[in-house]
Amino acid sequence: MKREEKNLQTRRRIMDSALNEFSKQGYGASSINTICSAQGISKGIIYHYFKTKDDLFLACVEECFCLLTEYLRSKMQDAESDTERQLEEYFAVRMSFFTEYPIYQRIFCEVMITPPTHLETKIQECKRNFDQLNIQILDKLLAPLSLRPPITKGEVIETFRQFQDFINIKYPVTEFEAHEQSCKRALNILLYGVIDRREQKS
Repeated sequence: MKREEKNLQTRRRIMDSALNEFSKQGYGASSINTICSAQGISKGIIYHYFKTKDDLFLACVEECFCLLTEYLRSKMQDAESDTERQLEEYFAVRMSFFTEYPIYQRIFCEVMITPPTHLETKIQECKRNFDQLNIQILDKLLAPLSLRPPITKGEVIETFRQFQDFINIKYPVTEFEAHEQSCKRALNILLYGVIDRREQKS
């Protein structure tokens, strides 16, 4: 076996063990000792690939958001339905990803809801492409809609971010489905308001 291939396999073993630990314990309660013992890897080997627990956690965060972003791109790229159905589809695809890859759910929730304060800047870098994709999707949802003057797309996107911040505070990391449902409901209210449109048409 070539050295490069062996290095990749060793790094993968470390990542798999770390993902398992972070998904069960979260960042704060996770232990490098447990990550080592689960795969029979020495601390020296782990620290050869990752200088600190922070670096290992960030690698898991980056992997989570890279996979999620590509998954969303592949599933959403052909969506040509109306805005409300696209909104439903977007959150359905997010849920589908975490059904297929449950190991990332806790990491995603922790990053979105209660990220380690000292890692916030680096976490933002890890999820930049995910955030940009969300803006693109929201921009596409808004494209066929007529916004009430003087409201702009940028203001709608920023308002949804504020809604999401409030939702993130409300739900603990263990209530993933409730969190996703609240995000979807908040975006629906933001786009369509609270007035029954059937009343307006009559």
